[in-house]
Amino acid sequence: MAANEAHYTLDLPRFDKPVRMLIVVAPYYKDIADNLVAGARGVAAACGAVADVVEVPGALELPTAIGMASRMADYDAYVALGCVIRGETTHYDTVCNDSSRGLTLLGLQGLCIGNGILTVENRPQAEVRADPAGQNKGGGAAAAALHLVALSRKWAGQTKGIGFRPQGESLRIAGETEGPSHA
Repeated sequence: MAANEAHYTLDLPRFDKPVRMLIVVAPYYKDIADNLVAGARGVAAACGAVADVVEVPGALELPTAIGMASRMADYDAYVALGCVIRGETTHYDTVCNDSSRGLTLLGLQGLCIGNGILTVENRPQAEVRADPAGQNKGGGAAAAALHLVALSRKWAGQTKGIGFRPQGESLRIAGETEGPSHA
């Protein structure tokens, strides 16, 4: 059983410049969502990040809201929080797969996203995972987003060589020039 496993977690990153985080939550199961948000806020505060919270109707709307915020607001990190409990129909599979896929596609576009959407078989599993004093999956999602911010800031000023020109070497301009002969 995974609950009895010891898991390694990275130390929280430190930041020289403040981080603005948007926590987007689907409060379909309000008590569980509130615990997820509490965990995410706690981790954000531990890193000195400022966290705003917005609510959306359900897990399928989480990627859309984050995509909108990335275009229309000024955030460094995003945390998607919600809970999907398996029911009697295949709707569970659709919601789990499509919300996750949407977040993954946004992440591949360069957004720093922590996925804290619980996908569980029953309410007790959700309660344990959402509890900030328990598994704290909301805090884990916030930590994931913050680690991605740290990576993006680390790599922000680095550039790679363009075309065939090795990085750091100048390019000689052919022919007669009136200005500099190297670019």
